[in-house]
Amino acid sequence: MTFRNTYALLVVLYLLVNGNALAQTKDNTLYTAGHASAFIGGLYDAFCSYNKVLKHGDFGLGAPDKLDGEVLILDGKIYQTQATGKTFIVKPTELTPFAVVNFFKADKVTKPNVSLTKDKLYAYLDSALVNKNGIYAIKITGTFRSVKTRAFPPVKNKPYQPLADMLPLQHFFTFENVKGTLVGYRIPAFMDGPNITGYHFHFLSDDKKAGGHIIDLLADEITIEVDQLDGFKVDIPQTNDFNNFDFSKDRRDEVKRVENGKKD
Repeated sequence: MTFRNTYALLVVLYLLVNGNALAQTKDNTLYTAGHASAFIGGLYDAFCSYNKVLKHGDFGLGAPDKLDGEVLILDGKIYQTQATGKTFIVKPTELTPFAVVNFFKADKVTKPNVSLTKDKLYAYLDSALVNKNGIYAIKITGTFRSVKTRAFPPVKNKPYQPLADMLPLQHFFTFENVKGTLVGYRIPAFMDGPNITGYHFHFLSDDKKAGGHIIDLLADEITIEVDQLDGFKVDIPQTNDFNNFDFSKDRRDEVKRVENGKKD
């Protein structure tokens, strides 16, 4: 074998070994397509494909184009729960106005071994997630004595109402003794604006027939997996609507009402 051939072989081997190592390196970044405050304020027209979103994560949540429900991403598959309650897989070629994802790999796994309401679950998580400024992706699987979710209907005529003004139109769903997964995040206060801070969860049943944004729950036997992230990236819409959106309004109260599903 000539020196040139030997050198070429070594280069190929190096690329293979290091390429595999790079492929296995965890991307520890939270990726946001869209801007939370703008979305809450009525920018529901999709601009980003799920194909692009999935390049940045296989786990997360979001919203459909012009609403009509809620979106959950689990194991690289996109699920939409419509205002009718119907839940189905979305094609990755479709678009979203807002999505938050990461490549999920648990750093910590716990089992509370006690029944938990939503408030007690959040208190339990607070006791475990000690970095108040940490970015946490959270997956919760198991049996739920009850789960209450919601989904918004589609919008038609622009300018669209802010999401808080659509709260009287939201549809609620209640599931009893159901097995499923909560997909969500705890986002720190310093990320307010582009992201929804605090806890934010969507639900998907094991049979993939039920879902929606979490309003309330009672968890029996669950496993909590936590992935602490070390950075974030935001892709803002390159649209006229976004370029002309009024960001001077404080929407923190609106976000709180939307998250809790309460009109006031």
